[in-house]
Amino acid sequence: MFRIGCVAIAHPFTLAALSGYSDASMRRLSRRYGASYAVNEVVLDRCAAHEGAWQKRLLAVPADDHPIGGQLMGSDPADFGPAADRLVRLGYDVIDINLGCPVARVLKRCRGGYLLGEPDTACAIIRAVCDAVAGRAPVTVKLRRGLDDSAESRRRFDRVLDGALELGVAAVTLHPRTVAQRYSGPAAWQFLAAVRRRMGRVPLIGSGDLLTAEACLAMLRETGVDGVAIARGAIGNPWIFAACRAVAAGRAAPPPPGLAEQRAVLAAHLAGLLELYCGRPPVRMLWRLGLSYSRWHPTPKKLRAAIVAVRSPGEFERLLDEWYGGATGRESRTRHAPGFAGGMPDG
Repeated sequence: MFRIGCVAIAHPFTLAALSGYSDASMRRLSRRYGASYAVNEVVLDRCAAHEGAWQKRLLAVPADDHPIGGQLMGSDPADFGPAADRLVRLGYDVIDINLGCPVARVLKRCRGGYLLGEPDTACAIIRAVCDAVAGRAPVTVKLRRGLDDSAESRRRFDRVLDGALELGVAAVTLHPRTVAQRYSGPAAWQFLAAVRRRMGRVPLIGSGDLLTAEACLAMLRETGVDGVAIARGAIGNPWIFAACRAVAAGRAAPPPPGLAEQRAVLAAHLAGLLELYCGRPPVRMLWRLGLSYSRWHPTPKKLRAAIVAVRSPGEFERLLDEWYGGATGRESRTRHAPGFAGGMPDG
């Protein structure tokens, strides 16, 4: 167990904020399989502060979805305080600030990872959030290890990190790739270890290359981080959390999910999307849902062709009947990947 301020986190295996993915459906399924903490998909500060019907549905926190962090992103410190205040009023336990997103359209708008090159603005944002929620919720920050590998970038990263610690953030999540790297090349776990040593008692949550339970345990062991934020490794794979907890306890990772279990999870995930989108989720969301889980099916390529032909929730439900119906337990037809450990097998 570790703590983010006053919030107790039962074990180190947490769900990262994933834009377009970590809505209430994904968070609740991840918790069902053992995630100890989850962060909502990132929302723009101005969007979070707006009290429209869509924002209310998007930001709603189910009663069984705790502890939960709400992640904010933006560029103007003045917009962050009202947004953080609203998230606390909506029931978020932790407020997280995204200072690490490497997506080009985010950087062009001076948000996310761009702010690692602007330490004064980044610290002003952190101060605004801390002031807005003081005494009501802990504040955390999500960082990358700088814009690039230059000495100047490292100095600016240090200023942002030191400023965050001086302002009293309750934890830091760190992805040890640079913004310029995006997701290419290996994550520099040694950088995590160095930052862990300088952070004192403030928890550090690591991210990067956490695609299997073994990788999650290795990061904990090799870097000394207090927790791991599982991102890509959890997409279409809530089972990774059960695998992490089993391996951490010295047990074998559970076997891959059978067709009946896959269907049950897909149906639950679909139900969440139907609730969020009032019964009319965009077709691209249905495709994303089906494709993200298709890796576990015994005939994934054929299934994927059927998924992209879907045009409505009703068609998606019929697809479940056709491709997953009649399966019971963990049959031999389940697709087993070499070295399975609850992560993403080959596609």
